[in-house]
Amino acid sequence: MLLLQHPSEVNHALNTARLAALGLNNAQLLVGEVFDDLATLLSAPGYQVRLLFPADDAQPLQAYAPDDQPLLLVVPDGTWRKARKLLHLNPLLAALPRVTLANGGVSRYRLRKAPEPGALSTLEAIVQALQVLEVPVSFEPLLKPFEALIEGQIAAMGEEVFRRNHGGGRQE
Repeated sequence: MLLLQHPSEVNHALNTARLAALGLNNAQLLVGEVFDDLATLLSAPGYQVRLLFPADDAQPLQAYAPDDQPLLLVVPDGTWRKARKLLHLNPLLAALPRVTLANGGVSRYRLRKAPEPGALSTLEAIVQALQVLEVPVSFEPLLKPFEALIEGQIAAMGEEVFRRNHGGGRQE
């Protein structure tokens, strides 16, 4: 997995791309807007390179067939606007074949106002993708630190402030 993080995300309180990179054995996290060595990174021998990002022509992510080469999944990290900017500034990235997740994912990121239903944090999208690709391995444990950080932020702001600003109570 190759995670390309927009610089504005580095100091974000939850920094879910960093959580993913720390929790996965085979993940590389790069920070920047323009990635000069992208051609080298994308030419990993023995891998099919795919961009995890929605598009009209994106193929739904599917489990590996026995004779498939493994995927090098490239995941841009940032707000939707910043992620699109990464694609715009890196034409090699924008030209990659795209894969997308099945609809219906529900975000656990209760502190964020999602731009549309089904919008997931970077970490949640990675977990959902790996759950498809690496059946029967469970990647749910990657979400535990994420959930703990969310709970910590809710506790710090207070339940009343959370309810007023984010429209809900705690999920058990």
